[in-house]
Amino acid sequence: MTTGTTQDPPAAAPLLDLHALVVAVRRRRRLWCAMALLGMLAGAALAVLRPPPPTAVTTVLVAHKQDQPTDPGTLIRTDVALLRTTRIAGTALESLGSRERPEDFMRDYRGSGVTNNLLRIEATGADDAQAVDRARALADAFVADHVRRLREAADAEAKTLLDERDQMGDELAEVNKSIGEAEAESDPDAAANMESLYARRAELISRMDDFDQRAAEAHIGTPQLVAGTQVVDEARAVAHSVPGSAATNGGIGLVLGLVLGLVLAAVGSVVADRPVLRREIAANLGASVIAELPRARRGPAGRWQSRRTRAARARLTTSLARTVRGSAEPVSLLELGCARSASVIALDVAGALAADGPVAVVDGLPGPQLARRRPRPGAPPVVGGEDAAALPPGERRIGVGSVAPGTAWTDLRYLGGRSVLVVRAGHGSAAWLHTVARQLADLHIPVIGVVLVDPDPRDRTDGTLWDGPPAAPRGPRPRPAARNGTERPHPQGRSIPAAQIPDSGQEV
Repeated sequence: MTTGTTQDPPAAAPLLDLHALVVAVRRRRRLWCAMALLGMLAGAALAVLRPPPPTAVTTVLVAHKQDQPTDPGTLIRTDVALLRTTRIAGTALESLGSRERPEDFMRDYRGSGVTNNLLRIEATGADDAQAVDRARALADAFVADHVRRLREAADAEAKTLLDERDQMGDELAEVNKSIGEAEAESDPDAAANMESLYARRAELISRMDDFDQRAAEAHIGTPQLVAGTQVVDEARAVAHSVPGSAATNGGIGLVLGLVLGLVLAAVGSVVADRPVLRREIAANLGASVIAELPRARRGPAGRWQSRRTRAARARLTTSLARTVRGSAEPVSLLELGCARSASVIALDVAGALAADGPVAVVDGLPGPQLARRRPRPGAPPVVGGEDAAALPPGERRIGVGSVAPGTAWTDLRYLGGRSVLVVRAGHGSAAWLHTVARQLADLHIPVIGVVLVDPDPRDRTDGTLWDGPPAAPRGPRPRPAARNGTERPHPQGRSIPAAQIPDSGQEV
């Protein structure tokens, strides 16, 4: 008894094929290389055409009363924010004798924290001298404002402590008055009350001394903070190098352009949905890829071909010539995005068939790829589609047509009863490849195969459609039943004569 196997359902196609996406992006390298080059040129041109204004820089050491080793930079960020205020900008403008508005002047300078106590000030101007004057004025204005705030804070703290001392002095006067009245009465019962008054007077005197000491200490640390806040790096003009700026901006533009180009290429590939892999093109057209060729180029570059390209063209020409010889009806080459390559293939096949008899190339292309081609001596003639009916009945014909959008589908039948599709990888969308396959099927034009032009050199996918039998079931294979005839089927599909059939006791 033979045990059959149930085939597993096919796996669902992934939502996004990363392999196809990478190949599509790599094939659009002209786009992202052009974007990278454009970004580099734009960055370099920006550095040359719009150089930075003259800039001066100075550094200020800022001492804070709340300085801590673990400070995360909050104090210096506060100083940067204070530098960007109209008060400091107005003070700097007054020292410069300028009538410019503080709001407008704030656009010409900025501050940044180097460390927790170092403030870097950058100012721009019409020339280096003006930039240096502005940076120096800003540093002096900031230092003066910071010193003023330190002194005002110390004065405010000392005044608060002295006010508290004065209030305790008033309370001490009342306590002394109460003590004097109790001593004048000479009442023995007031002895206990006198002790509490004496204790309260001692406490008030001690607290008043403490407030006096704290008020004095409030001004002690201020001179150190004032002396510690100073300009440690005098204002100086910043040297500007045009080649250096051009190189820096060009590098930044190169990276940004490359990233933008890659993003545009990836998004365009996903949106366009143009198959580039062999397996995708074969699946969408419903025909196997039988050969691959690089795209035919124009000019001198098209005359030079590598040995591998010439060998591939020779193999394809031989294969197609053999197919045309064995076909009972004309064969046509239908191109999609590669009319020049299809024309070259048709002329090569016609030249190979010329030794067997007269052959003509029927031009059904919408463009001038064949019509304006200069004929070589002894080459097969090229006739238009309207002149194909005038050819002799015994003369072979090789039609060349197009299945690009706008094709007159009913005219393809006159080019040939069988066709070979010459498709450029990544040219047609998946929907259009389905349309081509459906239209050819409706016209009853069988597709012999697909010649893929300009394929990806790193494509390792299989472009062959396989509709073979399912996998053989597991277990022992049953012996074929004997027939009463002259022959029986061979286990591998070949027919063997009955005379060669072994006895029943022997294995086949």
